[in-house]
Amino acid sequence: MAAALMATALAGAAPAQQQQQQRNQRPAPAGQGPATRAPAVLAGNADRGADIYENRCTGCHSLDANRVGPAHRGVVGRRVGTARGFEYSDALRGATLVWTEALIQRWLTNPEALIPGQQMGFRLGDAQERADVAAFLARESQRPPAP
Repeated sequence: MAAALMATALAGAAPAQQQQQQRNQRPAPAGQGPATRAPAVLAGNADRGADIYENRCTGCHSLDANRVGPAHRGVVGRRVGTARGFEYSDALRGATLVWTEALIQRWLTNPEALIPGQQMGFRLGDAQERADVAAFLARESQRPPAP
């Protein structure tokens, strides 16, 4: 039944749409399978992210003070490796990426895969928790420091 619906949908689509739909159905070329694709970006919940951040991240990080890791307030929109007053690894100082919610999710998946030579040895294994922490950091990036 699904094949019949797809055939009907393809028959009614414009030629360019048909080609795009067919490309989307083909298997990924060698080296581009699921293991090498960037993880999907999920929508996060900043309130849940606040709890996760408190429980999993504050051993090394703070929103407003450098600790073992850099301060996170203002991280979203900031170039990687540029928090004021923090001594970064050469790998992070040389990175040209800018932190976004999507990039934070990729970072928390596997920091070493994203920026080889970095020094953070922590990963957050659950995709929804990564999304929640990224949403929390995005929200807090827009807020001024607490008095």
